[in-house]
Amino acid sequence: MTLDTLPEAPPLAPRRPLVRTFHGVTLADDYAWLKDANWQRVLRDPSLLDPAIRAYLEAENHYAEAVLRPTEALQKALVAEMRGRIKEDDSTVPQPDGPFAYLSRYREGGQHPLIGRTPRDGGDTTTLLDGDTLAAGSAYFKFGGTRHSPDHRLEAWSADVRGSEYYTTRVRSWQTGEDLGDVLEQTSGGVVWGLDSTFFYYTGVDENHRPLKVYRHRLGSAQSDDVLVYEEKDTGWFARVEESASGRYCVINTGDHDTSENWLIDLSRPDAVPRLVAARETGIRYGVYDRGDELFIHTNEGDAIDYRIATAPIATPERKQWRPLIPHRPGVYIVSVALYAGYLVRLERANALPAIVIRRLADGNEHSIEFAEEAYSLDIVDGFEFDTTRLRFTYSSMTTPAEIYDYDMASRQRILRKRQEIPSGHDPAGYVTRRLLATAHDGAQVPVSILHRRDVCPDGTAPLLLYGYGSYGMAMPASFAANRLSLVDRGFVYAIAHIRGGADKGWGWYLDGKREKKTNTFADFEAVARALITQRYTAAGHIVAHGGSAGGMLMGAVANRAPGLFAGIVAEVPFVDVLATMLDDTLPLTPPEWPEWGNPITDEAAFRHIRSYSPYDNVVAQRYPAILAMAGLTDPRVTYWEPAKWVARLRATMTGGGPIVLRTNMGAGHGGAAGRFDRLNEVAIAYAFALHAVGRNSDQAD
Repeated sequence: MTLDTLPEAPPLAPRRPLVRTFHGVTLADDYAWLKDANWQRVLRDPSLLDPAIRAYLEAENHYAEAVLRPTEALQKALVAEMRGRIKEDDSTVPQPDGPFAYLSRYREGGQHPLIGRTPRDGGDTTTLLDGDTLAAGSAYFKFGGTRHSPDHRLEAWSADVRGSEYYTTRVRSWQTGEDLGDVLEQTSGGVVWGLDSTFFYYTGVDENHRPLKVYRHRLGSAQSDDVLVYEEKDTGWFARVEESASGRYCVINTGDHDTSENWLIDLSRPDAVPRLVAARETGIRYGVYDRGDELFIHTNEGDAIDYRIATAPIATPERKQWRPLIPHRPGVYIVSVALYAGYLVRLERANALPAIVIRRLADGNEHSIEFAEEAYSLDIVDGFEFDTTRLRFTYSSMTTPAEIYDYDMASRQRILRKRQEIPSGHDPAGYVTRRLLATAHDGAQVPVSILHRRDVCPDGTAPLLLYGYGSYGMAMPASFAANRLSLVDRGFVYAIAHIRGGADKGWGWYLDGKREKKTNTFADFEAVARALITQRYTAAGHIVAHGGSAGGMLMGAVANRAPGLFAGIVAEVPFVDVLATMLDDTLPLTPPEWPEWGNPITDEAAFRHIRSYSPYDNVVAQRYPAILAMAGLTDPRVTYWEPAKWVARLRATMTGGGPIVLRTNMGAGHGGAAGRFDRLNEVAIAYAFALHAVGRNSDQAD
């Protein structure tokens, strides 16, 4: 890092080895003590954290503050720039439903959304939920789900006040603006209303933070009286509820990363019981959408790696009744489906580029919506109305701010409803976005999306931030993000590596980067870095790698494998202790994650493979780049002790380089700070660290 001297010595974590043996292999973990023995209680009440662990994390925060002190002016400049690109009194485009149109908005200077509605044909906005007021007095506040009742009298809403993703669900009256007496603790946040607006379904979260039970709540009753309507017995599966396409059913979707199962509950009957669609079959995933007496099924059944669409009668929805509608086409991944009374819409992706395809159900006629840029992002916006010809979608690219369109599927007219406003100004013509291909070690062609200022020429001298994720089949969109302009305007090239493990090039691209093929993810990222060097976008030692969560695992892996490529690494909530976490079946996500990584408890081959790449287990005596690890104390997904242990082992083992910095948000979880402006402070820390790592220390854009 371009700091001549460090302000002080970093904290020294005591070594207290925990020795265990698995499959004949003895593991010694010097820093296992950083995991609080009562971590479940800490998620609910952070004040219960073991004092010795708290003291260590606070010492690390003190050291991080000292290391980053020379960047304070830069951080302030970055926050000011990024805030200047936010329209502070912004609002969503109202979403119509019956007599009203529902929206969320922000007030000038506000941190949290305001939830409200307007009369459908225009008029004043009524605000029901004021996030800023509700957040007052809480160190953390984040809305979960909000959903109005079918009769438009009530709004079910939920919030998390610790960052631990334990939501409390309440019900508020649109007439009085007051909450009813219904208070449901430890929920996953969302609800599905019954058609008569007197009851709803929700998912409860257990002591190990697993959503396994679905309950029916009748308004006016106590949570203890709620009726259990479904319980998932496999702790490796999670359950959730959602409203069906027509609004006629509550869909219980349960599954893991490889397999799924769906149940339907008739919302017209308060005493209805769930009805199975098709029994679980290992490796078969499916989602369901209803239209009258017909069910549409989005599935990989029948070796349809990139998915197909089938139909079945709702009366007999079992798998043997599935009739083909949209066939499987290898390499064209059907990402998602939206069903309307007269139209079937599918979002597809091929070669890391999305497309929207619309099918008129009356005659099967299809058309696509065309876009011109070389790399871009599309999303379908869920609406409330089923019998409509209006489709809402968002479009953006790395240079083009988000645009929201209403598209008439019958007339094929596209109406711009909103364009993201950048108050401080943004000229897309001043930037260039490109799509390149990097050749991986086995010949695979890895897409790369690139953004840079038009006056930055590829001459091999520019610093470059390379972002990657590469897990769970999640694709990284080439979308607009105003914050990254603060790097690009300082001469950075910004690149996204669409590596295996994500579904950027189809579901097969994901399968080629999971379990026994996981190291393809890391090799692809390195191949992208080297391709960008070869094509003179940057140089070795001028690259800052950035990833979070499973992308943080990627950061830890490439730090071990190819440290010389990078000037710095930013790892947010990094999943770096993969082996120990997958060996601990009490943790919230461990059993559901075994299909993704393998089960090292029962499978020796999985144990040895995970051990071969798990970042914490592969720290070696070598020079490491500057590393910033960012964690959240109440994170139930990547627990705080993973980055804490990783940092301790790095410092104790490395032969040079660094510094290695750990910053733990003591009042937040996986997503960091919840307030939209508070979050900018964390982004500024990451960006200031990246700028310092490559010697760009100015607090002004070029």
